[in-house]
Amino acid sequence: MINNNLVYNKAYSFAIRVVKAYKYLNEKQEFILSKQLLRSGTSVGANIAEANGAISDLDFSAKLSIAYKEILETKYWLSLLKDTGYIPQDVYDDIFVDADEIAKMIYSIIKVTRIDKKDC
Repeated sequence: MINNNLVYNKAYSFAIRVVKAYKYLNEKQEFILSKQLLRSGTSVGANIAEANGAISDLDFSAKLSIAYKEILETKYWLSLLKDTGYIPQDVYDDIFVDADEIAKMIYSIIKVTRIDKKDC
């Protein structure tokens, strides 16, 4: 189980924000980038949930690695949406901080997990 589910809870809350952003962007008639954001932004928590149910250390690490890659992709879509004028700077700043925090948490867990395994 990951850090008393702190990162899972943050990823879940982040996914809710992403779904709301997706709805907002669809109202602005933006369908392509918003769909990518929705896919990657909700996938983070789903992969963390799968990591929590991992059947091995390798499975745990693999699922967390996918979650990490998905949050990095989400940060890309957020930046692109901001730079193309679909989301304002203040909204971007607010949600990007959350994405960055989740990325750092996941990376830290992966790093510690892999270091612990090398000591065996």
